[in-house]
Amino acid sequence: MKLTFTTWMAIMATTLIVVSNGVVQAQLTSNFYNSSCPNVQAIVRSGMRSAVQKEARMAASILRLFFHDCFVQGCDASVLLDDTPTMQGEKNALPNANSLRGFDVVDTLKANVESSCPGVVSCADILALASRDAVVLSGGPTWNVLLGRRDSLTASYSGANANLPAPFDDLNTLIKKFQAQGLSVSDLVTLSGAHTIGQARCVNFRARLYNNDGTGEPDSTLSTTYLQQLQSNCPSNGSDDNLAPLDLQTATQFDNCYFNNLVNQKGLLGSDQELFSSNDSSTTPIVQKYAQSSRGFFANFPTSMISMGNISPLTGTSGQIRTNCHAIN
Repeated sequence: MKLTFTTWMAIMATTLIVVSNGVVQAQLTSNFYNSSCPNVQAIVRSGMRSAVQKEARMAASILRLFFHDCFVQGCDASVLLDDTPTMQGEKNALPNANSLRGFDVVDTLKANVESSCPGVVSCADILALASRDAVVLSGGPTWNVLLGRRDSLTASYSGANANLPAPFDDLNTLIKKFQAQGLSVSDLVTLSGAHTIGQARCVNFRARLYNNDGTGEPDSTLSTTYLQQLQSNCPSNGSDDNLAPLDLQTATQFDNCYFNNLVNQKGLLGSDQELFSSNDSSTTPIVQKYAQSSRGFFANFPTSMISMGNISPLTGTSGQIRTNCHAIN
């Protein structure tokens, strides 16, 4: 049978084949659970709506949880695994310890899905759907989540320490970490826009306020008024867990204010401000474009999320469908 151009494009729009070193790794589709669990998206959306209504910050926490999962071994729910006597998980790696949140929300979503479709939907797919819903419920764009992931049997403590971007990384380091996952400079800037919601602990940005790069002076890329505001909330010693919004204008609204903040030298994390203040100009035009209008950001964010969501997923007979997201079956 000869496919029409329209049919071919429809297939390509819903199916993504990820190739690494010439080997087909995965095939995900937006309709993977249409027969086996047709209500999964509604179930996850309902659970996320309840979680975000209870605590608006949870949207950012779930989105970050998905990001931290995909950058270590791919989007396989490895970040959800607890330590065992034979495996050191990712939860206590430096970027995650006392920082990642939302595990209880994922547990609730999983329990709700299991009640309707036992043993069918992976924790990895639930997390992918929940991250999309986190964005939508915060006022951001939507997209068709590609599904069909299975859950990992292992986690990587060392991978979490090595692969995840740090709040103090310079632009060159950030670009390399994203490129290692098959993501572009545009993806780096676009996905960093997720920091339009959420908060960060004082310990992650204190160095910028008092002793940037060991010079004994505050980071010169911070505006004076913003510096003073942050210092009042984050003293030079102690109060590590004090929180500051990643977007000081609209901390719970998914919009383009994050990029306006960078242009105005009000990026909270050093890694945020690097996107605009670095001598490397590759990211600056993208930041300026998104700051001028949310349209471009909202158009590109779903594409970058889909790209990130397709980092080395397990499919077919690889991995398993965990009954409990915290442990292998």
